[in-house]
Amino acid sequence: MATSDTSPTSRALLALAELQASPGTTAAGLAAALGVSERAARRYVAILRESGVPVTSVRGPYGGYRVGRGVRLPPLVFGPDEALGLVMAVLDGHHDVRDRADPVGSALDKLLRALPERVAAQAAVVRRSTATAPDRAAARPDPVVTTALVQACADHRPVRVRYRAESGHEWDADVDAWSVVVRHGRWYLVCRRHDGDAVRTYRVDRVLTVLTLPGTAAPAPDVDPVVLLEEHLAQGWEHDVDVLIEAAYEDVARRLPTALGRLEPVGPATTRLVATTSNPVWYAQQLAVVPVPFRVVGGPEMRACVRDVGARLVAAVDDV
Repeated sequence: MATSDTSPTSRALLALAELQASPGTTAAGLAAALGVSERAARRYVAILRESGVPVTSVRGPYGGYRVGRGVRLPPLVFGPDEALGLVMAVLDGHHDVRDRADPVGSALDKLLRALPERVAAQAAVVRRSTATAPDRAAARPDPVVTTALVQACADHRPVRVRYRAESGHEWDADVDAWSVVVRHGRWYLVCRRHDGDAVRTYRVDRVLTVLTLPGTAAPAPDVDPVVLLEEHLAQGWEHDVDVLIEAAYEDVARRLPTALGRLEPVGPATTRLVATTSNPVWYAQQLAVVPVPFRVVGGPEMRACVRDVGARLVAAVDDV
């Protein structure tokens, strides 16, 4: 935790963060963590006490400094990973708060230590005794990658992302980062690719690395980021989809999720669905629930997968 900032206030706050993270640390341990002398470490503890932070000390081989409990709660000092972890936990609800190695678990430790004893005891019981049923469809992105992408969006900066598709294929893409959107437990980057000037959506949990590039990102269109995400979820992937649906455009638009692709009216009773997908098997399963007749006219992988899904459905009732 050593820092080049020599301000007594900033050092005192760093000392507070260390005491919150390691209750019972000694003056020597605190000095080592801050990269200062023991005398300086004691001075920072004194600054905290003068500011009203209840830092207690216990002598002896098992003694050390602790942030005590009181009517006035001490300020909490969160690291960047913990702060982002708490935000992500609120947004997706899929973090294991009982895991103290997780940034969310670490931040929750600090919150519990700051609460009055009776309230903290009740919260700790809930933490120990509750269990979450994880959403298997959700995927937790790397907080470091997520931070870099969110920062690039906020700063209007272009980035180079290393991406791994569902098939395992990896590639680099230079993009203008526009927004990060959470949809149904999954995190997406909405951006514009530099090659081809096309809007793309990338799963943040599949982004391996982020490199901020010089310059300024092209401005995002004046559209709700969620709407922009859903309009482009089915674009830019490996396998083509071209389907003719025997229903009027208005009926299909009302029944079909916008994330499946772009709809085009062909006639008064026919609508074309155009898209791409990285998982034609999954896409074929989505088409199986379309409640009107349709015909797959494009995409060899898509046609093969629809044929396979249809054969399995027919085989399920052949012997009845």
